[in-house]
Amino acid sequence: MVIFKSKFYFFKMQRKNLKVFKYFDDRRIGAIPRIFLTSIFVVFSFYFIPSIIDFTNHQLLKNNEFQNNSKAILAYTLNNKGKGGAINENLNEKDLLIDIFSLNDLETDTVRLNASTIKQLFEDTDYKLDDVRETKLVKPVALTLLPAEIKMIESTKRRKEFFIQIVLPLILKENNNIRLDRKMLFTIINKSNNTQLEKKWLEKKYKQYGVSSKDLSLLKIRMDEIPVSLAIAQAAKETGWGTSRFAQEGNALFGQWTWSGEGLKPKEADENKGHKVMKFNVLQASVRAYQRNLNTHPSYENFRLARAHLRDKGKPLDSMILSQFLKNYAETGNQYVEVLQKIIKQNNLKDFDDAKLLPSSIELESLI
Repeated sequence: MVIFKSKFYFFKMQRKNLKVFKYFDDRRIGAIPRIFLTSIFVVFSFYFIPSIIDFTNHQLLKNNEFQNNSKAILAYTLNNKGKGGAINENLNEKDLLIDIFSLNDLETDTVRLNASTIKQLFEDTDYKLDDVRETKLVKPVALTLLPAEIKMIESTKRRKEFFIQIVLPLILKENNNIRLDRKMLFTIINKSNNTQLEKKWLEKKYKQYGVSSKDLSLLKIRMDEIPVSLAIAQAAKETGWGTSRFAQEGNALFGQWTWSGEGLKPKEADENKGHKVMKFNVLQASVRAYQRNLNTHPSYENFRLARAHLRDKGKPLDSMILSQFLKNYAETGNQYVEVLQKIIKQNNLKDFDDAKLLPSSIELESLI
């Protein structure tokens, strides 16, 4: 639209320019004065046209500066299998989220364990955060729903620890999946010839991470882990440490939005307008959707570039550094980043960044 207007302006000025030449002809003004005046006109035209375009662009941006749709990548309907089409030309919902659809459908009749049962489960499996901080080993206790009683735990310290115990194995599991994918990706990159199975896997990942250009370097940047401490901090902030209505009723750990389909309407929002907060059947689907959001949405491109820079320097993925690039996650911007960093520091969440998830066992699975 801006380009069209600028061209229109240019042609309009050209027409006026022709009138100027007619003026010259009528008064028999010589060639040298014509060239001089025309040169001045051309210089001024090229000087002012970019300014006009910039001003128009600024006005367009100004009209939208209060809109923050960075949580909107998942604007799809889980029940409709993402038939809403594409988010943009590079990100197709169905391709991006097909593994989340399948994960979300795994367990639709899950049983919500109460807080006391979960605590007993943690005791039976000897799963303690103090031990995790020391040994860096996490028991693979993967719960599907948050207990309703978590909001009734009066001790803030105990409530926070309980929440971390629940979400930590889920976050580690998704990071493990990404780590395995990266290992496969590097194997493919380092080979001169790839098998048909490898090529098929690569096509799947291009779609999953919205890389329509089939650029391996871009896929490598997008296919990467989220620091555990950062994921825990965002889950804590978005759910009030597991007590929010969205977390309790919709397993929504990260407050992602949808404009269509299954979701929970914010109480203050108009019933027929605006976004909903997405619902998930299982907590694991919420974690995977959150990671896919950060790894594909245009709003987090700088986050991904900063993460890639840390990788190139051989440095760990520092949540305090990377959190600075998440101001687009919430409308509060820089204040949101400050809150995340405060949560990370006050709760020593970086202790969990290098934690490892222990393999599951039949005995453990029978307890869950």
